[in-house]
Amino acid sequence: MSKDVLICGSIAFDTIAVFEGRFRDHILADSIKSLSVSFFVPALRKEYGGCAGNIAYSLKLLGGRPVPVGTVGQDADDYLQRLRDLDIDTRLVRVLPDAYTAQCYITTDQENNQIASFHPGAMMRSAENDLSGHAACWAIVSPDSKDGMFAHAERLKAAGIPFIFDLGQAMPLFDGDDLRRMLAMASILTANDYESSVIEERTGLSIQELAAGLQAVVVTRGGDGASLFVGQTRTDIPAAPVSGIVDPTGCGDAHRAGLLYGLSHGWSLRDACCLANVMGGFKIAHRGPQNHRPSHADIAAVLQAHYGIDAGSFA
Repeated sequence: MSKDVLICGSIAFDTIAVFEGRFRDHILADSIKSLSVSFFVPALRKEYGGCAGNIAYSLKLLGGRPVPVGTVGQDADDYLQRLRDLDIDTRLVRVLPDAYTAQCYITTDQENNQIASFHPGAMMRSAENDLSGHAACWAIVSPDSKDGMFAHAERLKAAGIPFIFDLGQAMPLFDGDDLRRMLAMASILTANDYESSVIEERTGLSIQELAAGLQAVVVTRGGDGASLFVGQTRTDIPAAPVSGIVDPTGCGDAHRAGLLYGLSHGWSLRDACCLANVMGGFKIAHRGPQNHRPSHADIAAVLQAHYGIDAGSFA
């Protein structure tokens, strides 16, 4: 069986500027009706991002075989080259010459407040990117355009490829009926603590009830680790130790990569969740979603020391 893992989701650029002041000193309540402000931002960085790009990056670090399924624009040459330099298969990344790649522009102040603008660009046509005919052992449907997420899910279901549904930033797009329709096709649901409460509210079903109709539900809880729900059984898995908390951006994507590696290599769900926690822990100690580079030995050492998982099972 193919060890390929289809990573359906957004591929985007993140442009992050740092304002060395406080927004609240410049955005005054009595001037909101005629707001016109300008911020001097001496620090600027451009990051490779998007859920599909981030997950593929971390899965490749682990030695997995990610195949990102995304739609990019005319400005994506450097991103595509980066993926190829990492030996990531780009055959299912579709380039639209008449569009720009999805981009997020973020300005952060000294209090970590953010002003962000998001241009979806080529992502809005992700449903046109047909993955049919490509074999894989697992897949994930992560945040993208709503039409694209459903199109990928339906094609995966038709092909008999099990997939994880990761709602994430697409949460505002899905009502209760949408969620129930997606979960009827998915094998595993992943969500953070807040997203899981929204899913419960919109579907009218508890996480335990949702788990009864799926292979599993995985709920991440930040510094408290993650909870694995299989049928009526809940297993709480503590967080892995971290060397420092620098930037949470992309931690969820790194977590999904660890889970997908375990699933695609026949690990138990509990062990796959432990690996997912380890990857999230390495990511949070680095700025940006694709700048962490733990070695296999680093990962194996944490698995053995913190979770008692034989390092030999990570290879």
